[in-house]
Amino acid sequence: MLRHVTAGVDESTESLAAAHWAAREALRLGAELRLVHTWAWHPRPPASVPADVSERHWAERTLDRAVVSVRSAHPGLRIVDRLVADSPVNTLLEEADKADLLVLGSRGLGAVTGFVVGSVSQRLVGRSPRPVVLVRARQTLADDHLPAPDGISPDEIPETPYRDVVLGLDTSRPCDELIEFAFAAAARRDARLRVIHAYRLPTAHTVDDSSVPTPAPELVAERERAVVATLRPWCEKFPRVPVVESVVRGRAATELVQAATGAGLIVVGRRTRDAHLAVGPHIGPVTHAVLHHAGCPVAVVPHP
Repeated sequence: MLRHVTAGVDESTESLAAAHWAAREALRLGAELRLVHTWAWHPRPPASVPADVSERHWAERTLDRAVVSVRSAHPGLRIVDRLVADSPVNTLLEEADKADLLVLGSRGLGAVTGFVVGSVSQRLVGRSPRPVVLVRARQTLADDHLPAPDGISPDEIPETPYRDVVLGLDTSRPCDELIEFAFAAAARRDARLRVIHAYRLPTAHTVDDSSVPTPAPELVAERERAVVATLRPWCEKFPRVPVVESVVRGRAATELVQAATGAGLIVVGRRTRDAHLAVGPHIGPVTHAVLHHAGCPVAVVPHP
């Protein structure tokens, strides 16, 4: 079966950035790209639809614009477009079930780095059977790579290294799907994988453990050994991926958002036992925080 990446597109600049990110990932995977746009008839069409154009025709034009833009940037990529008269959640969940990856645009927080996750994106992230990547409007090819000399595009220097892939790791409940996704993403890019394990000292007296004395070296060493042991089989499976482990004391969400600065992709998880819960913190508080505040594309990987 031919592998493929699916991107949901609409009229927004965010979805166009997502479509281009999905195209680049499809090329890295050697996969087909599917661009999907949904529409529905309304008694009173939204203001974005011109008065002299039917909603279906406007939907066709919206999808065509995305296809032309992506195809002109990636002429060798196989692209399949699909226009569906249904809700975006139902359609994209159906598409995600057949895809390697679902890619969506996410509205940025203006001058503040991060995402505003809309109701559609939240429901898809919370229910998709496949990994979902959220991409901001300003994300471009240059953001995939480390900075190149001024005025030079990564297209002109193909060997420009990719930015790091970041993985949040919980050694108490490690997940194969999550770890493998991060290693595979780093391998496709020849990128470094930064693994962040954050911990907090148990205390009954403080809300913030910053006031607790520095933990004994033995405790830190124990956590470092747990990280190394958890990653060992994956380092053996992906021997060409350079791995940097960081064991840090603090809140996992805070540490991951900080680690996302300058990264090319951050990978977090979502437990599928909560798949019936569609929104907000039910995707997990750490993932919820990363989705709202990370400054790079965020991959949410479902796992048991």
